[in-house]
Amino acid sequence: MSIHAKVTTWRNIGRFCVERVTDYSELITLEIEETRKRLVRELSALVALAVAGLFTLSFLCIAIIATAWPTPYFLAVVWGVAAAWLLICIVSFLVLRLQKPAQSLYVLQTEIHRDLDALSESLK
Repeated sequence: MSIHAKVTTWRNIGRFCVERVTDYSELITLEIEETRKRLVRELSALVALAVAGLFTLSFLCIAIIATAWPTPYFLAVVWGVAAAWLLICIVSFLVLRLQKPAQSLYVLQTEIHRDLDALSESLK
């Protein structure tokens, strides 16, 4: 391959990269906005679920303890409720650790990988 052909190839690659940078900037703004909206929506729903769940479970536990108040099993019920909460915490922690984290900017990463593959093919 002559020097002129190599220079032409690299010039074409440079043009391609410059054109793609503008596409990447548009794509990253769209993806950041979409990620932000999704994050706000998911966090709002998660907070509402957590508050409602905690209130529901708290009143359920109070009702169970109040029901067992006049019985000889009162202490066993109280410790049972505490143990159940501990078990729920441990299981929740394990489920959280096993979840796969969400991938942000996935479309941008895919486009960059495709462009890098196209550039490497054009250099062969």
